[in-house]
Amino acid sequence: MKRAVVLLSGGLDSSVAIHLARSKGFEVYALSFNYGQKHNKELECAKATAKKTGAVQHNIVTLQLNLWGGSSLTDSSIDVEDGDVNRTDIPQTYVPARNMVFLSVAASYAEAIGAQDIFIGVSEVDYSGYVDCREEFITAMQKAINKGTVMGAEQGKPITVHAPFIHKTKAEEIKLGEGLGVDWSLTWSCYRGGVKPCGTCDSCLLRAKAFAEAGVVDTALLKASPNLPNRDKLSQGGESTD
Repeated sequence: MKRAVVLLSGGLDSSVAIHLARSKGFEVYALSFNYGQKHNKELECAKATAKKTGAVQHNIVTLQLNLWGGSSLTDSSIDVEDGDVNRTDIPQTYVPARNMVFLSVAASYAEAIGAQDIFIGVSEVDYSGYVDCREEFITAMQKAINKGTVMGAEQGKPITVHAPFIHKTKAEEIKLGEGLGVDWSLTWSCYRGGVKPCGTCDSCLLRAKAFAEAGVVDTALLKASPNLPNRDKLSQGGESTD
């Protein structure tokens, strides 16, 4: 069976990605990062999803990207700003070169276990404008990986970086995830952490918009707020006030 390294943050995109890799017959090796983010709630979701999908291994790598900050996700002096799904600027939640770092580590992991496939759940359709979620970046990283690994440069075993959602909306991802059996209650998107999603950060707004467009109930919100009086409102983008 072919092996694949799957970048698994515990969020919506990466959780669909690992289910997709499994559905394509890959033996999955999940890779998550504790990179100095202000909360690690998504890592608990990553653990649960890796277990559910039968990952052969789930490595959580510690990186101290918070040493130099530069993002409201890693710098305690910068508050996470409220979101705007129509923004045109790069938000403060952008972590400098994060996916470049993550894919570099994934390439090392892949070569060590003889995997020629890496899955990453980025999209340049419904996203916050991050430069490391764009197709041209993914293409450039794949080229760099195959110039900088023995497998790619000397053995004729190139590593492919799969970004299956690069041109998909999050609503399309959710519909795909429904068919793959993704448990949305095991995913976390909120940038602020907490007991339940804040509902106002970029990630929460994009998630709510996507579930509303897909016509699917977000079970992560139901799990966080089990006493909601109207479950159907969640699938229409409604927010909890309890």
